[in-house]
Amino acid sequence: MIIVLSGIDGSGKSTAARALVSAIKADGGAALLLNNHAGRRSMSVLAARLGVRLPDRASDAIETTFRVWNVLVNHGRASRFTGLVVMDRHLYCQLALRSTKGLPRGRLLPWLLGVLPAPDAVVHLEVDPEVAYRRIMARGADVETVEDLTAFDRGYRQLPGYGTFVKIDASIPAPELAQTLAGLVQELAAPETNGRQPVPG
Repeated sequence: MIIVLSGIDGSGKSTAARALVSAIKADGGAALLLNNHAGRRSMSVLAARLGVRLPDRASDAIETTFRVWNVLVNHGRASRFTGLVVMDRHLYCQLALRSTKGLPRGRLLPWLLGVLPAPDAVVHLEVDPEVAYRRIMARGADVETVEDLTAFDRGYRQLPGYGTFVKIDASIPAPELAQTLAGLVQELAAPETNGRQPVPG
């Protein structure tokens, strides 16, 4: 089973992914956490320190290269793992970023989503951009603006497949969010009883 977590920066994707994997392992299950990062946080921190900002097309080219590489490698790892695979971010995130920057979707990312194994669910962590901004400022690891986070949120909502995503309120406490995700996994593990179908690519 493959679960993908998506959402704007500050929605708690990485924290939720780690908590879900830990919960599954604590119950005796097999779970693997795979990160499909694109280096966006590192680039934003570096750009802030240098006082520069890369052109949108240049930053997208760098991010897409790293993201695609990580996604391909991690799908290879997932194919050899028996148990739950939780992917922190995916190609959906890069498509949402492109929309945020006003860039075209292109052909590569939609094509890859069509040929790669479809996840059993894309779980989108929904959070108000203001709340996400406060979380980002509190951790002090990267730099974002409310305007960029709002545009990112809009970019996700404009994705063709957004309607098939499983939406979860990410403003709830982390332990409660982890329980909600664990419950979703249990539902997906018994499709014959709940009728849920895998999310199409």
